[in-house]
Parts: sequence; C-alpha cells; structure tokens
Amino acid sequence: MKRPKDYLIFPLDVATYEEALRYVELLKEHVGLFKVGLELFVSAGPKILRAIRERSEAGTFLDLKFHDIPATVKNAFLAASAHGVTYTTVHCDEGRGLLRSVVENSPSGTKILAVTVLTSLESKDLKELGYKDRYVNNITELVMLKARIAKEAGCSGVVCSGLEVEEVKAELGRDFLVVTPGIRPAWSLVGKDDQKRIITPQQAIKSGADYIVVGRPIRTAEKPIEAAKRVLDEIEMAISE
Repeated sequence: MKRPKDYLIFPLDVATYEEALRYVELLKEHVGLFKVGLELFVSAGPKILRAIRERSEAGTFLDLKFHDIPATVKNAFLAASAHGVTYTTVHCDEGRGLLRSVVENSPSGTKILAVTVLTSLESKDLKELGYKDRYVNNITELVMLKARIAKEAGCSGVVCSGLEVEEVKAELGRDFLVVTPGIRPAWSLVGKDDQKRIITPQQAIKSGADYIVVGRPIRTAEKPIEAAKRVLDEIEMAISE
C-alpha cells in the first residue's frame, strides 16, 4: 500500500544545482519523487539526477516535455533513460506515431508519461490557438482524446489536471497512471497564479490521481517541511476515506 509521501512529487523549479540540493536535503523524507524540469536541467545537467539518487530514496521525474520529430524525441528519451530516471514526459501533440516510436525503444526502468493539456491553459487560450469549439468549450474532451492516443501508443500514463483525473481513470483503467500538476492546497491559494485549472491535494487523490505535483505552496513557505507535512496530512485523509 502506498504511503502518503509516495503520492507527492516536488518540482525542483530553481535555477541552480546548489539550491536544488538544499530542497532535496530538506524534503527527502517527505517526497516520493523529485521533479527536474527545463530550468534546472539546462542549468545543472545530469549531475542533479545523480545527486538526487545519491542523497535520497526518492525517484526522479525528468520533466522535459519532449516535442520534436520522432527520431529526435526517441534519441532524447534514450539519452534521458540512461540516467536512470523513473519517469519522463513527451507531448501528445505529434500523435500516436511519435509516442509509439518512443515506447517501442523504451528500455526497462524508465516510464513514459504523455502530456495532454497544460494546466496553465484555459478555454480562451485554446480558442486563440485555433482549436475547435467542441474542445474550447470542453477541455476534458480534448484531454480524453490525447489520453486515448497515449494509451493506444503504450505510454504508462498521462499528465493532466485534477479536473480530468476521474474520467481518465474511468475510461482507461486504474493501472493507467495519472500525474496531476496544478495542485493548490486551500491554505495556499494566491492571486495571479499562472496555473488556471487547479485542484486541492485531497480532491486529486480522491479522484484517483497516482501522483500530485506540489511546488510553490511548499517551496515558498516560510517552513517548507511543515508545508510538506500539511500536504501529506491531506493525502492521508483522502486515502483513508
């Protein structure tokens, strides 16, 4: 049975290797996965992945959201998997062919998560990008379209907002992983947040999320460890109900 911390992903969204290590040391007992995104990976490179493994028992989530021609994405994924990461991400936008080419060349150990619709996007953004009204007026339908493509291509799961978790699980199965960003505990909500489609930790876990990504509410807290513990308390409440 998963422990509360096994659901929690903490994104190391910082600019330097040293700052990232500070959060790893602070939170390693309270986090299931540390997520390394574009900013940190461009700054620190693969050595931050090694450092996480050496300093903690947490897994590594390399979230670079690969999006290019199939050959380039396949080779980038192979390079990423050589660093022993638990998960990495690929955008759905190039379709089933790209995802399948990556999956078919996937070494054991690293799982592929397909990115559906970023949680920073809302209906007006999709309209501006030229999406059909059926998707502009129903983002869940667009997420489900991309999730089906990911499942058919053999991906291990998807990244989507907590608003779509329940439907993804209901249609595509409990074993199809769902990682949910845009998590905001009720005590941490602030104005002018660039995350638009947000949900609380308890709501996400009750909907069936396998992992939740909680960054700023912990990172910007005066006491990050205490903030992480508050999130874990919410997770525990959800899984015990």
